Amino acid sequence: MTKHVAVLMGGVSNERQVSLSSGRQCADALRRAGYRVTEVDVGFDIAEQLRAVAPDVAFNALHGPFGEDGTIQGVLEFLRIPYTHSGVLASALAMDKHQAKIMFKAVGIPVTDHLIVNRAEVARQHVMAPPYVIKPIADGSSVGVFVVKAEHGHPPQEILREDWNAGEEVMVERYVPGRDLTCAVMGDVALGVTEIVTDLSFYNFEAKYAKGGSSHILPAPIQPKIYDKVQKIALKAHAALGCRGVSRTDFRFNDQAGEDGELVCLEINTQPGMTETSLAPEQARFAGHTFEDLCAWMVEDASCNR
Repeated sequence: MTKHVAVLMGGVSNERQVSLSSGRQCADALRRAGYRVTEVDVGFDIAEQLRAVAPDVAFNALHGPFGEDGTIQGVLEFLRIPYTHSGVLASALAMDKHQAKIMFKAVGIPVTDHLIVNRAEVARQHVMAPPYVIKPIADGSSVGVFVVKAEHGHPPQEILREDWNAGEEVMVERYVPGRDLTCAVMGDVALGVTEIVTDLSFYNFEAKYAKGGSSHILPAPIQPKIYDKVQKIALKAHAALGCRGVSRTDFRFNDQAGEDGELVCLEINTQPGMTETSLAPEQARFAGHTFEDLCAWMVEDASCNR
């Protein structure tokens, strides 16, 4: 019997439009792979929506809070609907950058120094010697991220704007100059390492999603021992938080710092972008998996108790 897959997309976070794009492309790929697919634009009545749809599997194409932080995973566990990607605990830990860093440090994964500070205090004065980065503790797609350079005499006042919805506490972390690297994990296998290049100030929302905002170099033009190290840390980060299915770990690499440079783990994404040109699908294709194959693998990997 053909599996009925509900593709969960849209949602209520700042990343709604990104999720709609991921969801539509995954739904199309799953149809091409032979599955019966229902697209579900997720609202706060998602339990009722899913009871009406009655799928065999939920393909989670949500991004950001509610879809990526353990919340929807808990709903799916309660409804006993097998689902893709990571479970409740791993999702919650990965979404909270502070807690994820604590876990990473505990297993020896290199991370940047950081502080958790009220945003009013961050706007009042430099709480760390520049250069540093300000980011929400639990949000994605570089929404609400500021890079404060050494020449900035004052912190960014935009963090005080009235429409700020990323929490009163923010993370301030040491800025690491250099290159953006990323590596996806599929099951228990690290895929390729990509270097992300952008002409913008950093790999922000526009660089991620605007046409021409960034380019992906795969395989990344780095020394083989650094390439291997990135893959090993990506696997270690995936395991440290108990991630499942597909994840993607992001790094900064300063190749000017000493003989081997400085490599730091920034964060792990338990719901990486899933359009055909997104980073994780690109790396899967580089490893020999078509987009249809990748989406089908995720459906077959789905379960409860993740």
